[in-house]
Amino acid sequence: MSPAPVIIAIDGRSGAGKTTLSIELAARLREHHKVSLFHLEDIYPGWNGLAAGIERYVSTVLAPLHRGDPAEWVSWDWNAHYDGDTRTTQPAEIVLVEGVGAAAEAARPFLAAAIWADSPEHDRRSRALARDGESYEPYWDEWAAQEQAWLSKDDVPAHADIRVLNLADGAAPAEVLQALQYLPALAPALLPEVGARRGLELRAERIDAVPDPARLFESLFGRSANAVWLDSSLAPDASAAAERSRFSILADDGGPFGQSVRHNSGTTRVSVGNASVRTEGPFFRWLDGVWGRSDLRAPDDYPCDFTLGWLGYLGYELKRETGGSDVSAESPDASLLFAGRAVVLDHVEGTVWLLALDTADAGDWLEAAHAATAAASVPAGAGGSGAVEPSAPGHAPDFAARDSEAAYKSKITLAQHEIAEGNTYEVCLTTALAAELPAGFLDPRQAYLALRRRNPAPFASYLRFGDLTVASTSPERFLRITADGGMRAEPIKGTRHRDADPARDALLRHDLESSPKDRAENIMIVDLLRNDLSHFAVPGSVSVSRLCAIESYATVHQMVSTIDARLKPGMPRAEAVAACFPAGSMTGAPKVSTMAILDRLEGAPRGVYSGAIGYFSLNGATDLAVAIRTLVLTEQAGGGTGLSLGVGGAITADSSPQEEYEEIRTKAFGVLSALGAEFPPG
Repeated sequence: MSPAPVIIAIDGRSGAGKTTLSIELAARLREHHKVSLFHLEDIYPGWNGLAAGIERYVSTVLAPLHRGDPAEWVSWDWNAHYDGDTRTTQPAEIVLVEGVGAAAEAARPFLAAAIWADSPEHDRRSRALARDGESYEPYWDEWAAQEQAWLSKDDVPAHADIRVLNLADGAAPAEVLQALQYLPALAPALLPEVGARRGLELRAERIDAVPDPARLFESLFGRSANAVWLDSSLAPDASAAAERSRFSILADDGGPFGQSVRHNSGTTRVSVGNASVRTEGPFFRWLDGVWGRSDLRAPDDYPCDFTLGWLGYLGYELKRETGGSDVSAESPDASLLFAGRAVVLDHVEGTVWLLALDTADAGDWLEAAHAATAAASVPAGAGGSGAVEPSAPGHAPDFAARDSEAAYKSKITLAQHEIAEGNTYEVCLTTALAAELPAGFLDPRQAYLALRRRNPAPFASYLRFGDLTVASTSPERFLRITADGGMRAEPIKGTRHRDADPARDALLRHDLESSPKDRAENIMIVDLLRNDLSHFAVPGSVSVSRLCAIESYATVHQMVSTIDARLKPGMPRAEAVAACFPAGSMTGAPKVSTMAILDRLEGAPRGVYSGAIGYFSLNGATDLAVAIRTLVLTEQAGGGTGLSLGVGGAITADSSPQEEYEEIRTKAFGVLSALGAEFPPG
């Protein structure tokens, strides 16, 4: 008896290209493994034999192979329309079985993975008849009826680990092979494939240019379904925010290694081209498996920590994995894309870096990106960021508040009751504004360009994930981990609006700087983050390098502190992020008990808002912003667009409900004013 093989089923309706897919996938796997290939068409007992064929396949092929024994089975002679000779399939290291019913319910207990191949019906029929000619045509309808009857009782596509739209363009085998590497059951068997991927090298080109970021993004990634622009739209200067405003990153999920991932309530789905793979389990555990395991070396003079990797957002509801309760949101709990190529703008040096994994098409992409950079280059200081252009001039989104003024103030009072009872010290209470717009009323990209012009910020960002767009002008860093293990959090707590009169503006800044209440709020969050960082930090390395400093932005003054630490060598970086998530400045303290209070008070999920936006680089670095001042746009089924804007503030024992309500109006102003909208009355 041999060791039990890894059995992978490739299922799908007739003509979905399963045979070609299995042959080409087997060829790729044979670079590192011994592979056997079994075709179910060899065992079906005739044109009316789908159900019987599945039964014979499970009992005479799968069962012995699963034990590590050779499978002896009776073939079907399609010319004689009777049983043929007895054949043997050996239990190789990997066994691929393909055909209609390969992943049937009775077969699934024996399988390490199930793949479902999809294809349009017209393509399936033409493929099947082209392959089998006139012998199949009289039986097409009969066989299709059997497939339909079987699938009506056994929803194989819903149980498949991987689904692939097989367009017969040659891409499916490579996409499926990448997807297979995400399945925990296959990880030990596919170590050679994983190792080959981690051995990729980085190609980097430096260009002395100052392109318009908006034009460059549109040129390179404007037609991409999934694209990310981490946009340091606040011009770097001598202020404390200069370090946070140096780099912008533009990327999509194109190219041979481009992927995207969405996580919802414990289910992670990764899309690789036209293939998608589903796994169950905590998101941060999944992230730990794909991030920070390889050291992609950049040129010595490359100044940015991002060396390709994952970019996107982590939603607030991931708190279920970090001590919070399980709440479902309409938007994905996390959306990321994997960038195998990207553009990095260095706003300090006035340079552009083009990054690409060294694949067969890297040279072509670098050439195209170089040309796009030249076309988008403008003199330093020039504008051209665009503006919102709704289809109905003179109209603006009409937002409605989830909580009326009276309701929000009532919740503030309830939060203060929790504080008086000793259940919490500080409650970061939030609410949301929402609007529904007709189709074509607002272009998401134009909306973001208006936001960045109205309210530039060091952590501005534009994320597009299919029907979901995130437009953020966040000033707040959640967490940075450098490639060499440096850690930094920079919480913001304390806000005043800006005034056009310099004297009154200076008084507002001084009022914030000298406010005992705001300092107390900020210091409580600093203590919380010191504790969060300490779980994975070198003992004694946690320090506060800046406490309650004031930073001024286009529409607000903010109170900011900086906490530094050093990550313990060998610690899992995704778990270090999880230890700090969600940002303490968006929960209050103590974190876990306060999150439970917030669930009761708010009564609704936060979604993207209060989560984190940024990157997870292949060299182990990450830089994440808190998702505040963030507009979420969702395409509706009827063609309209849903808008959502979260706002909130920290409630302490001495908070004034009226002042807290005015603070959320101040925080919403930068986003609303860019859209020509107003805070809803009442």
